[in-house]
Amino acid sequence: MNYPLQQLIQMGAVPAVSFPLDSRYYHYSTQQYTSPDGTVITYLTRRFVPKPGAPNYATVAQHTVKRGDRLDLIAARYLGDPLMFWLLCDANGAIVPNDLVAVPGAVLNITTPQGVPGTGTGA
Repeated sequence: MNYPLQQLIQMGAVPAVSFPLDSRYYHYSTQQYTSPDGTVITYLTRRFVPKPGAPNYATVAQHTVKRGDRLDLIAARYLGDPLMFWLLCDANGAIVPNDLVAVPGAVLNITTPQGVPGTGTGA
């Protein structure tokens, strides 16, 4: 059985998934699986989280967590876009984003993919 949204995608009535440039899934595509009963299931390809300090990321700053810090605001301050908070998660090995700001005094690495500068607006 096909679900209505999947039927619309297959007919071209609804565009395939397209993620914005600041999404962690920007370079990822969708795949389709047909189950034994004929149901077509569309899914997002798997994203592997890079190891902290991976060579394809450049450290642009460090931030010492203060009480009340929010990851989106830290991303906006250093990277110029609050939606890039996921880069901070990748850089610091966080699966649960709020873990990064849970302990005042913790130091976060602020990174960008090499060749993409951050705003570098302070610590």
